[in-house]
Amino acid sequence: MRLSVPIFFLLWVKALTLKNLNYSVPEEQGPGTVIGNIAKDAGYGTMERGKKSNFRVLENSAPHLVDVDPESGLIFTKQRIDRETLCRRNPKCQLSMEVFANDKEICMIKIDIQDINDNSPSFPSDHVNIDISENAAAGTRFPLTIAHDSDSGENGIKTYQVTRDDYNTFSLDLKVRGDGTIYPELVVQRPLDREDQSHHTLLLTAIDGGEYPRSGSMQINVRVTDSNDNSPVFEKSSYIIEIPENSPPGKVLIDLNATDQDEGSNGQVLYSFTGYASERIQDLFSIDPNTGVIKVQGEIDYEENPIIEFDVQAKDLGPNPIPGHCKITVKVLDKNDNSPVISFVSVRQGAISEAAPSESVIALVRVTDKDSGRNGQLQCRVLGNVPFRLQENNDNFYTLLTDRPLDREMKDEYNVTIVARDNGIPSMNYTKSFTVKILDENDNPPRFTKTIYVLQVPENNIPGEYLGSVLAHDPDVGRNGTVSYSILPSHIGDVSVYTYVSVNPTNGAIYASRSFNYEQTKSFEFKVQAKDGGSPHMESTSIVRVNILDVNDNLPVIILPLLQNDTSEIPVPRNVGIGYIVTTVKAVDHDHGESGHLTYEITEGNDDHLFEMDPVGGEVRTAHALWEEVAPVVELVVKVTDHGKPPLSAVAKLIIKANTEAAPGGGASTSGEQQHWDVSLPLIVTLCIISVMLLAVMTAIAVKSKHQDKETGNYNCRMAEYSNPPVGKGKKKRINKSDIMLVQSEMEERDSASRMNVVSSPSLITSPICFDYQSPLPLTLPRSEVMYLKTTPNSLTVPRAGCHSSFAGLSTDTPANRMSVIQTENFTSESNYAGSRQPFVQSSTFKDAERASLRDSGHGDSDQADSDQDTNKGSHCDTSAREALKMKATAVNGQPFEQGEQTHSLPDILKMP
Repeated sequence: MRLSVPIFFLLWVKALTLKNLNYSVPEEQGPGTVIGNIAKDAGYGTMERGKKSNFRVLENSAPHLVDVDPESGLIFTKQRIDRETLCRRNPKCQLSMEVFANDKEICMIKIDIQDINDNSPSFPSDHVNIDISENAAAGTRFPLTIAHDSDSGENGIKTYQVTRDDYNTFSLDLKVRGDGTIYPELVVQRPLDREDQSHHTLLLTAIDGGEYPRSGSMQINVRVTDSNDNSPVFEKSSYIIEIPENSPPGKVLIDLNATDQDEGSNGQVLYSFTGYASERIQDLFSIDPNTGVIKVQGEIDYEENPIIEFDVQAKDLGPNPIPGHCKITVKVLDKNDNSPVISFVSVRQGAISEAAPSESVIALVRVTDKDSGRNGQLQCRVLGNVPFRLQENNDNFYTLLTDRPLDREMKDEYNVTIVARDNGIPSMNYTKSFTVKILDENDNPPRFTKTIYVLQVPENNIPGEYLGSVLAHDPDVGRNGTVSYSILPSHIGDVSVYTYVSVNPTNGAIYASRSFNYEQTKSFEFKVQAKDGGSPHMESTSIVRVNILDVNDNLPVIILPLLQNDTSEIPVPRNVGIGYIVTTVKAVDHDHGESGHLTYEITEGNDDHLFEMDPVGGEVRTAHALWEEVAPVVELVVKVTDHGKPPLSAVAKLIIKANTEAAPGGGASTSGEQQHWDVSLPLIVTLCIISVMLLAVMTAIAVKSKHQDKETGNYNCRMAEYSNPPVGKGKKKRINKSDIMLVQSEMEERDSASRMNVVSSPSLITSPICFDYQSPLPLTLPRSEVMYLKTTPNSLTVPRAGCHSSFAGLSTDTPANRMSVIQTENFTSESNYAGSRQPFVQSSTFKDAERASLRDSGHGDSDQADSDQDTNKGSHCDTSAREALKMKATAVNGQPFEQGEQTHSLPDILKMP
């Protein structure tokens, strides 16, 4: 077992390789005998990590005898191989295999079965009888039966030997036929004498050419007969005849002629095949025994036997005849009687991926023709316009390759027809077809039917309503062509698109996720993505634009004239004449298009046709010169209607009153025309005034806040007490309830609103602290709620004498029933107080800790007493004013209250006469 022929490489584009491997193995090897290693002999290196070598047998001429291991690539025998049984006497015995290695290379393997000398030569019989006349001359030849050896080549028959010839009467001459067969002839060496020896026994031995020769023997019995002077003689000792194959039966092959010089029966010749002619010869030809004409009687086939050889003998009818012999060699002429034969070996099981590169192998094609010469020369090609071609290799072996890229979407199946034609005259051809399926690859992204989808939906739709569908086609099949839809993330304004719409991933149906409002969003766009299920997947996008249709869902709103309870009173001068513009009714409708187109009309109150109304502009004009005499007060009901479906409307009542003042110019109609001014002007002026007022208020607030940040601070009564030490005795000054009196401030008198004022008593003359309560303070304020106080200028505010409101009437918690806190003393501010002012905090109560601190400011007064006094609200404004003047005079005269003076609560002050 050895690799007998170097490996032959044939490279295709895209690194496809065809390798020829030749092996030999002796016959009679048992099962499991390794013949060769494809992986090693073809030069395959180590496979990539994670991948295993694989060898797939595409075709095997003897699958019962040999096979290939699919992983290792070892070729091994499956059972004992007997060459003689497998190939009979064919001198060349060979097995063939086609193996697809690692799914990319094809190995053509030929295995020669080597003959071993395991068979001995043998003769058809163990003995043969020959009659020879005693007068046979020296050199007379007698053909002998040939031996057969099942072995071939060197192990076949190489020679013959004759033994047991004690007197050297006979010799053996060996002849070689055209097919290489050796046949023996017995030759008479010296005259025979029947009376001396009538029988001769010889032993014919056939010897083969094996290393250890084997032999077979046959006994020859020679009987010497009485003399017959002459033997038949052929014109030639051998004849060579050519005959076309497939010659019809009865065709004359040759007409033999043999002569015998004797007369009578001794000269009459009979023709026949020798006794050693095979049955096959006797089946193919017939011989006339009297004439010697040989005819064809069987089917002559060049492919079976290109050369046929046999012997013919002629024998007279005399006693003890000596036959004459001649050799006939028939050369069969080949005729183009066999058409080519095409066989396929599919590499890819009849299917190939559309992503396969050009020059990819589809199948192996073997074309054979039993004819020879020109008749066996073949031409092979692919019919039709298909993306395949044939590449010839050797021994009429072709590979079917792709010659351009494949596209399954264009065509998913091809019927490939191959025709083979020989060069005979006339030529013969053969066609064979097979189907190649194109496997799908994910090479096409989904494609939308439109680049932009425009959907329309009326506003006020129901959430979940179907809006429309998008559609994408993917020409791939299976998972590669399965399309799923999704919406790409985006925002509409500041809101995610997913709150607006959703899409069905299977069919591309788009649904509304909310109710749309045309007045807020007229249209929006988003992108939908279509993705297939291939690996890796492919995708594409399309834009979806949703237009929201306006629905007449907004009523007209009348903005001019200004209405109160849907009513407006309009004074009109007298004698204005006809055509005077009484007013202009203006309305707005947030709808658009026809739904926002408004029409004005008078529906009621104009029975006398005193006024008319422009249906487009909304101007109400006088239609009667003396309308005020007919009806000095007219109540018109005007209606504003849009043009939507269904239409919506708004109504207003206009009360038109005749003014006592006459219109200048005598009330001519031209006067009305002069007063025809732009209706939008009042609206613009009003908006401008409001804007200026808002700007001024905002500026004042900003300036005031800035000033307070610099000069004032937040503090309460306790803070004021400790942050301003008393002058004189060095003792802390406490604020008693008797130190507070209520008066009416100038601001309250000017605004006709009552507010409470808290003033310092003479006991606080040494502490120039002034407080102004900025929030409304009801007299029913609970004891637990403590006021915030803010410093005010050190000037005395004296209430006017006209104050007549009683405090009893100010007990409600309305702005008109509240008092403000002011300072009624003029004090000289100390330097240490100037920088300690805190900004005013708008609040009515402190926190719990501050509330507890301030609650004890009465210095011994109980909370219950304070609460009891808080309920007294009977003092009047003039009483408080007189008391305030009295306290002022006391302070001027330098008679301050002592520290231990009795204190009074706020209700006590209110009860003072």
